[in-house]
Amino acid sequence: MTTLAIIGGSGLSQLKELNIIKCEQLNTPYGAPSAEFITGELNHNKVVFLARHGNPHTLAPHKINYRANIWGLKQLGVDRIIAVAAVGGITSSMAPEHIVIPDQIIDYSHGRLHSFFDDKNHPVTHIDFTYPYQPSLRKALITAASHAQLSISPIGTYGCTQGPRLETSAEIKRMQQDGCDLVGMTGMPEAALAKELGIDYAAIAVVANWAAGKGIGEISVTELEQHLRIGMIKVIKLLNAFIALT
Repeated sequence: MTTLAIIGGSGLSQLKELNIIKCEQLNTPYGAPSAEFITGELNHNKVVFLARHGNPHTLAPHKINYRANIWGLKQLGVDRIIAVAAVGGITSSMAPEHIVIPDQIIDYSHGRLHSFFDDKNHPVTHIDFTYPYQPSLRKALITAASHAQLSISPIGTYGCTQGPRLETSAEIKRMQQDGCDLVGMTGMPEAALAKELGIDYAAIAVVANWAAGKGIGEISVTELEQHLRIGMIKVIKLLNAFIALT
């Protein structure tokens, strides 16, 4: 039996619908994870939940211990991860409150610990990263969205920036020229680390705001939070439908 994990990003520090069975604070060879691993049941299915930024939300994107998070999930027997992330919309179809199941990623982050195979105790290992999000898991999420009657984008390229500041309009213009539809701060190295450990990984991106230069004026944090609340209602609906179908 497979074990599913849900990694909650900004706007999803808790999964209130989860019937909690136990909470565990694990030690890993890579240090402390972001928060306790919460194991419970959602729609009668076993789920492990982890708050990526901690609970409460205290860890900036570049300060998250991604290796400890993914290693801890593997230690708990997780073999599928659904990662929820708040993003900015770059291209015209990526409006606030929209849900996207990205299929590609471009990494603009720097200085993060990107691999489990980067010291002398491990042989050099090159993973294939042609498809950063596991195709069959993505397909299952897209099918679940249809069953839940949710309007989503089934593809999109996620550009991962360093944060915690938001981007300049010139940076967003460059990212759009590179082919990015979305901008976020936590997609990498999380996706690559899951791939290194053989864990199927897919993402649900919630558009919280227009990216810099794509809306009117500066980005409003108040509006961002409002869009995120509405978007997360859709995410919970999608997760429930996904789990009901698996």
